[in-house]
Amino acid sequence: MRLKLAIFALVLGTALAAPAQARADWLFTPYIGANLGRGGGTLGFDTDNTTVNFGGSLGFMGAGVFGLELDFGYSPNFFETDEVTTLDGNVTSLMGNLIIGIPIGGQTGGGVRPYVSGGAGLLRSRLDDADDLFDLDENSFGVNAGGGVMVFFTDTVGLRGDLRYFRSLADNDRDDDEDLDLRLGGFHFWRASAGVTFRF
Repeated sequence: MRLKLAIFALVLGTALAAPAQARADWLFTPYIGANLGRGGGTLGFDTDNTTVNFGGSLGFMGAGVFGLELDFGYSPNFFETDEVTTLDGNVTSLMGNLIIGIPIGGQTGGGVRPYVSGGAGLLRSRLDDADDLFDLDENSFGVNAGGGVMVFFTDTVGLRGDLRYFRSLADNDRDDDEDLDLRLGGFHFWRASAGVTFRF
């Protein structure tokens, strides 16, 4: 009985002491970027020209290499192309991601953290034709994957560069309300972004 109590006390003490010893970082990054290689979706378009994207991310990195992040992006003129300028539309993304990054130089002062990241969430597309021929307002599941690097100059301020691929998910069996058969959809784009990262 005493041995069980001792083991319980040891486990409980370790669990309570671990958060106090470990350093965890909250990271907030407002960013601006460009959408590249856009294509697919309801319109079936493909284009190589770029459009502006901006947003922000709020993440939590533990004392090790793993972390979580919520990423929000908004592109006000996503559907503009060199050939089509009469379309007024935008794309919004909201993704929950897992981050794996190594803090080279530690978690205080200057340092570098290269990372890879990926997750899933919401892709919302809205498109209005100036001639009122059609409208598109669509919410879909999506996935994203990418990577980048954070460079810190002080304990609290750094820069972040990120390259990320987004793709929609589609239900392969839309006629069946009970079964969900997800596959990669046709809507996709790359996002290259840069921003200032605040660590606290």
